[in-house]
Amino acid sequence: MLAQPEAWLLGNIDGHTDALMPVAHALVQARNELTALARDTSAEDIRAAPGGAAPIGFHLAHIAGSLDRLFTYARRESLDETQLEYLRREAEFAVQHSKDDLFEATLARLDVCLNTLREIPDAVLSEPRPVGRGELPSTVRGLLFHAAEHTTMHVGQIRTTLKVIRGLA
Repeated sequence: MLAQPEAWLLGNIDGHTDALMPVAHALVQARNELTALARDTSAEDIRAAPGGAAPIGFHLAHIAGSLDRLFTYARRESLDETQLEYLRREAEFAVQHSKDDLFEATLARLDVCLNTLREIPDAVLSEPRPVGRGELPSTVRGLLFHAAEHTTMHVGQIRTTLKVIRGLA
């Protein structure tokens, strides 16, 4: 699907510290893969739910929403009403928004996160951060690494769902 090596094999990304380079690499890789998938995915594909799997549109909306929420927690902020409403309605986005809108919003959120990573000093990475209404314990580092791995998991699910859809056609 991608002609160049994966992001982690392309060296350091300007403006990102060594401590957060794995997060930056994962988010850049996800962005690259989603850009390629946007070209190869139809409007029908994003709504398909083969075998009851979540549609690609849901994964896109969830990537954007979860990145927003996790980076909010990393800033030691609570979710606002807009974020809570987005969370409640993520599943609806697969049918309410166009393919292009879903991909563009997700790519834009990845760009925001990559820019935000540049501003996070290494000194705060071990600071505790409460997560969610239950204020479960994490750290800035934990939230950022989870944001990266969670994103890559959903990109993988998008790729797999697309293969299943194409295999059924």
